[in-house]
Amino acid sequence: MTSGITAVGDWLAVPSVVCLWAAILIRTRSAVRCREQRGLLLAVATAAAAMTLNLPAVVDYAMRNPGHGHTVGLTRNLIGVLSAGAVLYFVAATTGGRLLQRAACAATVVYLGTLIALDLAAGSHGTHRMPPQGDPVPSVSYWLVLISAHLLANTICVFVCWRYSRRTDSPGLAAGLRLFGLGTALAGLFWFAYLLKAVFGTVWPMPWLPLLMNVHGLLRAAAILVPTLYVLRRTLADTAVAWRLWPLWRDLVQAVPHVVLTPHGSGSRLGELLWPPVPRTLLAYRKVIETRDAILILNEYVAPGVPELARSHVSAAGVPGPRRDAAELACVLKEARQAKLAGLPQQQGQESPVYLSTASAAPEGSDLHEEKRFLVAVAQAYAAPPTTAFTGKQRSP
Repeated sequence: MTSGITAVGDWLAVPSVVCLWAAILIRTRSAVRCREQRGLLLAVATAAAAMTLNLPAVVDYAMRNPGHGHTVGLTRNLIGVLSAGAVLYFVAATTGGRLLQRAACAATVVYLGTLIALDLAAGSHGTHRMPPQGDPVPSVSYWLVLISAHLLANTICVFVCWRYSRRTDSPGLAAGLRLFGLGTALAGLFWFAYLLKAVFGTVWPMPWLPLLMNVHGLLRAAAILVPTLYVLRRTLADTAVAWRLWPLWRDLVQAVPHVVLTPHGSGSRLGELLWPPVPRTLLAYRKVIETRDAILILNEYVAPGVPELARSHVSAAGVPGPRRDAAELACVLKEARQAKLAGLPQQQGQESPVYLSTASAAPEGSDLHEEKRFLVAVAQAYAAPPTTAFTGKQRSP
């Protein structure tokens, strides 16, 4: 069983490193602009570098030459300590702890200097390693200092990530902190197993170490990609809103073209999504605003009695209760649009239908999300058979 666990862990080595570097490349641009995220990016980048130097192919190459083995091993350990310091710096930047930031920087410098001194004091040696049998290379003291650096940073990081993930109101930040904290906890178990081996000679956890380290890498990659995934989800949701609103929006702005805030060059539903006339993040927002403005203007072209006829028509058509308001508004909009295009005068001197003024977008006090949801329901009802069959004229008994 243990051999199978080790095999799975070794198999995950390359995917884990690839995912880490891919996540770093994706997040570099936005992270560099944000001071709080620079420490996170440095922590993950240094962890990725250390894990790259620990790949089986790299280790096998280093073992062929004792000089190369020593250089690779020492570099890997120093980068690992730098990663531990960056982890502390990240949690300090996230929580606003200036003292912890300074302590992280100072401790990192001290640990790096101590490791280099212990490496030099150990004399000539090959690859730094903790073999299942025999003494650690280069020395027990070297490994105890290295292990203490990681355990200290990881313990503080897990505590802070868990604490602040429960306090924040942002689901994205909470998810990112929990994923990062879980990955860090696995790294902590990795180094705790090394501590047991160095102090007590315990070897039974050793087959689990590749799995712990590589799953930790995958979780950290996922943690730094959480903001990107949230942005992607929001972009896809807004794209769907813009796509669904387009037929209703097109018909309404044909009647009141001056509500369009930005010229729409493509003139097609798909073309506007591929080459939006505004920044893509504003596309759905603009559609909502322009559709709502068009509805408010068309309010002035609603003939007396049309809202009541629409209400009766929708009820007779058997439209379900939750969709009835949207269907009634769609019927009224159809008639108002036709009246505007036909050049009929505004309904001067008559009270504006309360129906349109209150249902033109969403219930009063609702947020943009509710407004989008309601207008999408109106757009769906606008193309439905009950709306196309509505005439807006009183039927003879």
